[in-house]
Amino acid sequence: MPFITIRVTGGREAPSPEQKARLIAGATQLVVDVLGKNPETTHVIIEEVPMDNWGIGGISTTERRAAAARARRQAPD
Repeated sequence: MPFITIRVTGGREAPSPEQKARLIAGATQLVVDVLGKNPETTHVIIEEVPMDNWGIGGISTTERRAAAARARRQAPD
């Protein structure tokens, strides 16, 4: 009985219901194809993590995206 967890950033960046349905179907099919598991007993959980609770390189995703936006605004055209 496989359990698959997919973590994504939440808020306005969160996947739509249609995208979530595709993630669930695709992840399920992957374990069927690769591991030969029964899709009826495969569980997929999508966790939406607030961007302030997700960090890369010691900086929250919120701050990384804000810094990237500032850099884009300051870049010459």
